[in-house]
Order: sequence, then C-alpha cells, then structure tokens
Amino acid sequence: MSFLPSSPGVTNLPDVFAKYPKRGSLILRLIHEIMREESPLTNGDRELLFTYISGLNSCDFCYSSHIPAAVAFGVNESVFDQLHADIETAAVDEKLKPILRYVKKLTLTPTRITKTDADAIFAAGWDEKAFVDAISVCCVVNYMNRFVNGVGVNVDSDTARCTGAEVLPTIGYSGWAESLEVALADESRSAT
Repeated sequence: MSFLPSSPGVTNLPDVFAKYPKRGSLILRLIHEIMREESPLTNGDRELLFTYISGLNSCDFCYSSHIPAAVAFGVNESVFDQLHADIETAAVDEKLKPILRYVKKLTLTPTRITKTDADAIFAAGWDEKAFVDAISVCCVVNYMNRFVNGVGVNVDSDTARCTGAEVLPTIGYSGWAESLEVALADESRSAT
C-alpha cells in the first residue's frame, strides 16, 4: 500500500515515477549511467548484482522486476535461489564471487568492509574500474530499495514482470527516463 497521502492507490514504481516524473527521470538517468554505460561488468553481471542486493534487502518489487531483466541478459534464473543459500556453491562465475561477497557485506554490514575484502576482488582479476562499478551498483540498488520501500511500493507481479522483462532490456533506464521527460514537457506546455 502506498504511503503517499495524495495517492493511496499508487502501489508500483512506474506509477510513482509518473506522479513525480522529474524525480523519476533523475533517478533513472543515474541508474542508466551505472547499469548500462561501458564497464568491465556486463549488463548481466550488473542485473545479477541488482537482483541479489534487492533480495538481501527484502525489496520484493526490485527483486521481482530485476530477475526477468537479468534473465534477458543471460543470467540463469535458478542462480538467485542458489545465491540466497550460499555464494560459494552458487553456479556463477568464480570471478564474480568476491564481488558478490563484497556487495553483501557493503549492504548488510558496511562499517565492517576491509581492505582484505577489496583485495579479494583484485586478486580475482578485476581492475579498479570494475571495483568502483560494483560499488556504484551496490549503492544505487540500496538507494532504490529504500526509495521503493519508503514510498510503499507493493509487489504487483504483472507490473514487476513487465518492468523487468519488457522495459529494462528494451528501452532501458534511459528510455524510461525519456518517456517521463516527454510527459513532464507536455504537462509544462499544457500549463502555459
């Protein structure tokens, strides 16, 4: 149920962004930069991280919507249950495991991060750009999870699936932001 007094029926993220298009556009532009711009981490790696971290935070909407996005970028859906049970035995590239351990610790116990945690990522063969990109994904996911939970977004499985399967892999975050910006411009022209 929405915590927005003006919109008690607004229960999904697309509706919240449609109600607040300027805020939505800003958020989506940031996410696009982190999730889709050039990186040593593939789009699939970043969607895997987004989904995994959302699961750690029990953010049902983000978790539900990013599974199909991850799958669209080649991630096997069964890996999320495996990661929830144990990173070490999950069927993911061994090179990703230090990143997964790092973002888990950064999400759940951020003040306990150590240089040893970071060094494990470099020892696995990742460069500094990948390290910063993984941290950036972690930060934006934690932000989004708190935004979604904070405004009271509920899991509407059809909307979550549509967002994750149809919007994110196709028009992406930037396309979604552009649609909000067009609506905002139309609204501005109508007001004058």
